[in-house]
Formats: sequence, structure tokens, C-alpha cells
Amino acid sequence: MSKRKAIYIPFPQAVPKVATIDKRGMSPCRTSCPIGSKAQGYISLISKGKFNEALRVIAEDNPFPSICGRVCQHPCEDSCTRNDLDQPLAVAALKRAAVDYADSLPQEPKPAVIRGEKVAIVGSGPAGLTAACELARLGYKSTIFEALPVLGGMMRVGIPAYRLPRNVLEQEIQAIVDLGVKVKTNTRFGKDITLDSLLAEGYRAVFLAIGAQLSRKMDIEGEELEGVYPALDFLREVNLGHQVKLGDRVAVIGGGNTAIDAARVAWRLGAQTVTIVYRRSREEMPAVEAEIEEAEKEGIDIQYLTAPTRVLDAEGALSGIECIKMELGEPDESGRRRPVPIPDSEFTLEVDTVLPAIGQLAELAFSEETGLNIHRGALEADKLTLATNIPGVFAGGDVVSGPDTVTGAIWAGKCAATSIDRYLMGEDPAKDRAETNLLALDKSQIAVQEDEPRKERQQMPSLSLGKRRGNFDEVELGLSREAAILEAKRCLTCAGCGECGECVRSCEANCIDHGAQEIIEEIDVGAIVVATGYSLMDWKVYGEYTGAQHQDIITGLQYERLLSASGPTGGHIKRLSDGKEPKVVAFICCVGSRDDTKGRPDCSAICCMYIAKQAILTKEHLPNSQVFNFNMDVQIGGKNYAQFIRRAKENYSINYIRGKVSKIFRRNGSLVLKATDTLLGAPVELEADLVVLATGVDSSTDAIELAKKLNISHDTYGFFNESHPKLRPVESSTMGIYLAGACQGPKDIPTSVAQASSVSSKVLALLSKETLETSPLVAEVNPRKCVGCFRCMAVCPFSAIEEQELRGGNKVAKVNPAICHGCGLCNATCLPAAASLKGFTDDQLISEVEALCNLELSL
Repeated sequence: MSKRKAIYIPFPQAVPKVATIDKRGMSPCRTSCPIGSKAQGYISLISKGKFNEALRVIAEDNPFPSICGRVCQHPCEDSCTRNDLDQPLAVAALKRAAVDYADSLPQEPKPAVIRGEKVAIVGSGPAGLTAACELARLGYKSTIFEALPVLGGMMRVGIPAYRLPRNVLEQEIQAIVDLGVKVKTNTRFGKDITLDSLLAEGYRAVFLAIGAQLSRKMDIEGEELEGVYPALDFLREVNLGHQVKLGDRVAVIGGGNTAIDAARVAWRLGAQTVTIVYRRSREEMPAVEAEIEEAEKEGIDIQYLTAPTRVLDAEGALSGIECIKMELGEPDESGRRRPVPIPDSEFTLEVDTVLPAIGQLAELAFSEETGLNIHRGALEADKLTLATNIPGVFAGGDVVSGPDTVTGAIWAGKCAATSIDRYLMGEDPAKDRAETNLLALDKSQIAVQEDEPRKERQQMPSLSLGKRRGNFDEVELGLSREAAILEAKRCLTCAGCGECGECVRSCEANCIDHGAQEIIEEIDVGAIVVATGYSLMDWKVYGEYTGAQHQDIITGLQYERLLSASGPTGGHIKRLSDGKEPKVVAFICCVGSRDDTKGRPDCSAICCMYIAKQAILTKEHLPNSQVFNFNMDVQIGGKNYAQFIRRAKENYSINYIRGKVSKIFRRNGSLVLKATDTLLGAPVELEADLVVLATGVDSSTDAIELAKKLNISHDTYGFFNESHPKLRPVESSTMGIYLAGACQGPKDIPTSVAQASSVSSKVLALLSKETLETSPLVAEVNPRKCVGCFRCMAVCPFSAIEEQELRGGNKVAKVNPAICHGCGLCNATCLPAAASLKGFTDDQLISEVEALCNLELSL
């Protein structure tokens, strides 16, 4: 039953017969993505071969689907539910596959409104480009100012072409420029343009996304020597097509992605030996694991727990680096164990070039002139809106967060665009920004199905080692179309609906809105009808039934779905384990009812009849099947029900066995039921293909909580109590609140319908009256005596007392006579004697006594 689609009709008898969308929350892959990409949605489409539709879903949130499919660090995979079963989904590879096999990038619709305000964007990295894209969608014309001669920021000059081919980068950047974005390259902020000059040119808002493109220094002796070349500068020169002299022996200092990229680039440029020097262990290395593995395949040596102490100088030229071995000590502020030098462990590494890659900094020389606040070496901006201390100026990406991922920068660009739009519209940029449409799923509540098969993750094919040397051809070749579909089918769809949007596009009535949020309204009503139904008891408390690995043991409600034409099998009766038609079906009654040890001592009343109906339908669907009914005794309470049971026995040859099933177990692929026929006094052992349990009826899960809110009483099991079982069977103890259906106790459909009709007539009679009569024995509060202590409100069991504000602003207690039951607790509690009970004042009691005395004297 759990494998049904996210959109379904809850049950065939639903009135009106409408579909519902199952949203269990936000999937772990989505909540862990910085931009909230609907991974489950587009993966579901890929599993059906719908690559065009999948790309459309990706592009809604991400302007760089192909880029992210190659360089994203995919935290979504770390949180994938499939980790609990075998291996996570290859989410990034599937994102790339959507682009590879779609016909083309989706066309951007024209904005609904064209805005006249100009926006300046400084920096063309992923943050700046994303902001330009989002602003274009909102109708704004923006201009990007870039210091380099090309667009792309660190995507262009920091990521090597073997990871991110330049034609892929160009295509997705050009798609953004084609939206009407103006571009000015070779324009450096703080030199060619300033904040004042941009505002003077009429730009109403500015987004600073200049990145962090300065390298941190090692702070060791000799790092100023020729041959010590910051890895960021090295990558920038190579990616811009400039020649860089390396030598045969190269050492890279650091353990991040930049260090790995620099090492692999040096190897491609002809370096004979490339060594990465990293001061911590492999477990603490921040680079992407797959990139570390590829570096090792290419023969790059990684020296763990090693740190440089000085750069060696031989007659003014670099000759090597002195290093020292480290050991891990106590954790530092990052949470990682601090590396501590091991005394007398120094050694020399002979190299021709040293490429330090130990961190990046933002270039903030302009900050003094602009007045922008700086915090710990980065621009200071609001975490929610990215607004700086200067109105109309926003900042995001690496210049605020420090070195981050491409998806982190995309989030900053999207966030800045929303803030700029609100700022220019005169709205509060922070309003409702922290809200989300869906709550995150609690991973502890996600249960992987026991029968879910293990499936191997599709491996990314790659360029052979022999073809990598001396060129920058792409290493990862992408999944094949067939492999992408197989990989997508591994998704467990743990969130139910993945918001792929296909339902919205296909719904002719335009009635689906995935952005709709829960709205709490207060509505004044004249009557309340409680018809909360019931829930089924948990049959798994019976361990004697669960030992058979209960895939082919289902409840009567689940079997009703199998019998329905709109159910998961289209009305065909099939076993869940193998999809075969069952030849022997056994029904077991009284599972949870008439059992005061694990269930309830009373009879659920309706089970015998609905199981009889299902047994008859089974014989009509499968005439050659054998159907058995195990029962304690058959309870027949309705009109002509006895004839229905007789018909089941005589016309359909359904075998009724009076006896309780004591155990179910498996034998040779069949379910074996053990019972005792109490009429014959003989043991029974039956092999069945499918077992259907008539589970007992319990109150709805939130019945007791609702009873507290409505101030109505309930019994031990959570069913609501009527005011009087014979005189007032559909009225609660609170006037104006009526009960209908199984909220009072187990009821069949005809009885529930009849009761609902009775409730309707009661409600109509109530609402048709101009005035209502209340009981004379109710409390009242004298507002002149009331001091507003509200002790009476605290003790009232029916919440019949509320606050009332007088003209002078004083608040006093007021009794609602429609709810008051005249218990007198408020009267007993009220210190100033402001509360009294009508019919029980001293004057009234004395008058009654005098009347009785006068009556006795007259007699």
C-alpha cells in the first residue's frame, strides 16, 4: 500500500470523490541543498525518461544545472535516505543527465511587468550571475561589472576545464546574458567604478558579489622566493590561457578543492612529480572525496599529517621546502582535531615550484571609502536579506561568507534578487523570509520498506588515465540515458510528493497550488457537528501474527483498496509479495476487539459484516478460490444481516470456522494458520496465500485533544459521549455541539447516515430560531462587583467564562449561558461574591421556603 503514487483518491466511497496530494514533508535531499532544489521531483521525472520536464524543474531553482551537475559538492547525497539501505543516489550526475538528454535549455517566459529601476551587480561569479537572472525574471534590467576580461568568476578561473568544460560554462552564462543583462568586463570595483559613481549613474540598488580571490599567506620563511606561486593565481593564469612555468617537481600546500585542482592541473601541464602537503589526516581533508580519489589515480602523492616550516633558498632560487610531521591533538574551533608538530621530525622535500592553497580572502581595499562594515575579513551583511549597513546596497557570496560552494553562491544571488525587488517596491525585505512551505522530514520517522531491494549505484564512466596527460579533456563522461533512468529508479520518494509540477501543467481546472500554506481562521458559527470517524487498532501487537513477515497479511481497509477499481491494482486481487492471484484467502475476525488483554473488551460491531461483504466479493472476483472466515462468533445486529451471512455460506461456499487463530507462520512460501474449531473441538491447520484481518475499531487519533478544545466528554477509549443515549442521542453535553457517526463508537454506514440526517435536522432547527432558550440554572456575573481576578475562569470546567472589557477599559468576567452547566464552581470561588447561580440566590431560596411553609399552613 505504501507504494502508491503521491496523488491518489483516499478511498472509493469518498464524497466528493477528489484526489489528495501526499506531502509528508520536505525530503532530506531538498533540505540539505543550499537552494532547496526539488531533487526528488526531477529524479522522479528522469526515472520515467522525461528529461525535458526534469530540466524544467531544475531550472526553476538553478540557473546552472549543467555546471552544478559537474562541480556541485552534493550535500544532498550525504543526507539521502538511501544511505540507510545501500548507497546514496547520484543526484549530481542525474542533474547533469537531465541537461545531457533534454532537447534544449528551457525557454524563459517573458516577465509579467518591465521595471524601470536600474540595478548594478559587481562580480560575475555564480552569485552575481544568479542575481542577474532572477532580477531579469522579475522584469529588472541589470548591469554586471566584472574585473576580469571574461564572465564566470571562480567558475571560470578557479575550476579547471577537465572538471568544467568551457563550452558548458559559456552556454549557461550566455543564457543569462540573453535575458537582457548588460555586461562590462575589465572594470574593477574601487578603481574603475565606485559605489558613489554607480549611485550617481542612476542605479537604485547595488549587489556586491566580488568573491574572495586573494590567497592567504603561509607565514613561513622564504615564501616570497620566486617559484612560490599562490594556487589561486596559478589556476587563474592557466584558465585564462596564459603560459605558466612549473618545473618537474611541484608541491601543493593545503587540503581543499583548490589544492586538489592545482595538483591535477600541474600534472596535466607536465610536472613529473606532484606532492600535496596536508597538515591533517585523510578524514579531516575538506576536498571532495571523489576528487581526492581521482588525484590518487593520477599518481599524485598526498603527504598527510605534514606541514611546511620554511621554503629553502639556494643562491636566491627555490630548492625545496622543509616540512615537519604532525599528530592530531584536541579539537579546535572548527571541530577538527588540531595538528601538533612532532619534535625532531623535520625533513626536506626537493621541489621546483610551491603552490600554496591554504585559504582565500576577499579584496576589501574599497571598504574605507564606501563606509561598508567589515567583520572578520568579510563584508558584513544581514544573514536573511544580505542588506549591508548602506541602504540599497546588498552583498553576498564569498565576499560575505568566505570561500563557499557554487550552490551556496547561487543561494546568495537568489536571496539578493528577492531583497532588491522588495527594497525597490518599498516593501520590507525581511518579511516572511524565514517561512517555508513544507516542514523538513524527520529522518528518524522515515522507514525504509523491508522488501525494498538493494540496488547498486550507477558508476560514472571516466576518461582513461592514458588520455588525461597533457590535455584538459573532461574526465567524467556522464551517465548513459539508460543508466540515468536506472539510477533515478533507486529513489525511495521518501517525501511523497516531490513537487515535480507535472500535475499543475496537466490540470485543466488550474486547481493545484503547491505554494499554498496552512491558514488558521476564526469563524463564528451557530453549531458544530463532530464527525471525526474512527481509526483501526494496531494489529501488530499480536506477535503471533507478525512472525510470518507480514507482507501478505493485510487489514480489511487495505483489502478494500485492493477490491476497488481505483485502488493500486485496479480492482484485481493480487498478493503484495509476488503479484499473483491468491487461491486461498483467510479472513480473521475480532483482531483487537473483544480482547481486554491487548485490545478492547467490547465488540467493534461492524467487522463481521464488512468481512462478509469482502469474502463475497472475493468469490465473485476469483470464483475458483477458497475463502475461510475464522471468528469467535458472528455478531449480526442490522436489518436483513442474518440473510446476508446465510447467503455468504450457502451461495458462495464461504467456510465459517468458529475459532480463534493462535499463530501464523510461513511454510514453503505459504502462510500457515493454526486454530481450533471450537464447535468440533478439533485443531485446524490451513495454508493460505493471503490473510485479511478484521481489525477492531478505535477512536480517532486526536479525539481526546478535540474533546478538550470543545469541552465535551469522552469515554475511556476516546469516543465522545452523547448527552443521553435515548432522549438526546446526537447531542453532546455542550449546547450547539452535535455528534454523528463513529466518533461516538463503532457504527456501520447506514447507521452513520441516519444519525447524520438526525444531526442535520437538529442543526436546522437550532439555526432557524430567532431566540434560543437556555437552562435557568446557569451562572451570572455582576460586573459592578467583579474585580477582574478571573479565578472563576480558571476553575470553570466548561470554559463558559470569558473576558469582557467595559467602557472605562476595565476587564470583568462574563458567563456564556449557552455553555454554562450551572455547576456553581465559579460561585464558590468568587471572593467578592460577584458570581452567582440563577435560581440559587438567598432571596430565591427564602421565597421558596416561605412558599412551602404557606402551602403547609393552608393545608
